Amino acid sequence: MKALVYHGPGKQSWEEKERPKIKEETDAIVRITKTTICGTDLHIMKGDVATVIDGRTLGHEGIGTIEETGKAVKNFKRGEKVLISCITSCGTCDSCKKGMYSHCVHGGWILGNTIDGTQAEFVRIPYADTSLYHAPVGADEDALVMLSDIFPTGFECGVLNGAIKPGDTVAIVGAGPIGLAALLTSKFYSPSSIIMIDVDDERLKRARSFGATHTVNTAKENAEESVMELTGGRGVDAAIEAVGIPKTFELCESIVAAGGHIANIGVFGEKVDLHMERLWSRNITITTRLVDTVTTPMLLKSLEAGNLHPEALVTHHYKLGEILKAYDTFSHAKDTKALKVVLEG
Repeated sequence: MKALVYHGPGKQSWEEKERPKIKEETDAIVRITKTTICGTDLHIMKGDVATVIDGRTLGHEGIGTIEETGKAVKNFKRGEKVLISCITSCGTCDSCKKGMYSHCVHGGWILGNTIDGTQAEFVRIPYADTSLYHAPVGADEDALVMLSDIFPTGFECGVLNGAIKPGDTVAIVGAGPIGLAALLTSKFYSPSSIIMIDVDDERLKRARSFGATHTVNTAKENAEESVMELTGGRGVDAAIEAVGIPKTFELCESIVAAGGHIANIGVFGEKVDLHMERLWSRNITITTRLVDTVTTPMLLKSLEAGNLHPEALVTHHYKLGEILKAYDTFSHAKDTKALKVVLEG
């Protein structure tokens, strides 16, 4: 089969590789129909993820059809169409029993990290019964791919951890795919206003089309002053950080209202100053989280009901064999106006 293989920082190739085989009775082999590229994959290509070794097939998102199952797999059979979760769950360890699948002692984020991933023609999925989902009949395939990772991530790490309630004021710092996924799923809870903050006018324009009530371009205006003006000096009930740099987290600290929540989604590679001299008396809740994908069944039902349209984030399509071109497009998003690229097997 063909697969995208990592060979060290900045080195990747679309090359021939041995097709995966069943290793454990709980495994399934999935033929990839569609996959995508995540910002985390770009971090890997920069050498930021030490657990990814030379020779690893990248990718942790996608949909496909069951090609083969181990003897212990009960819920899936050959030919069925499935959604692949970015998080692998054994379903039986202490973390899984708490719903913290990301900390599964046998799984977690392993696809495209510590085992071969989905940017290939075939992928092996451990613990198939608890790490795959049946694809709803007739569901938009692009939408399904978005439910592998970014929508559960934006919803769980941003919206749920931000404890958004009807009538709340929400600020989302970062209008990339994850921030926009948080925007779309925050509307489940009917906030009174959603302020989207970014440096890119094109993404802010898209955010307005998705339901943002206000936008702030930090390249042109003082974001803290603008948010305070929009909220009558009070600040926001939920500040969602969706970038992953110190400047954006500190902005969340400066715009959150008393009693509010700072919900971190961004991946941080450096320290951030926590301004306790301002926050100590303000009843602030700060949350961190790695996506657990516990909300995937609910998101699938919302998709089926027509209440969620994840496919709106897809801007580019490529054939799977064009994946190197797709990486170039995704990594130059400012110039290409890319949000999510979908690769078709």
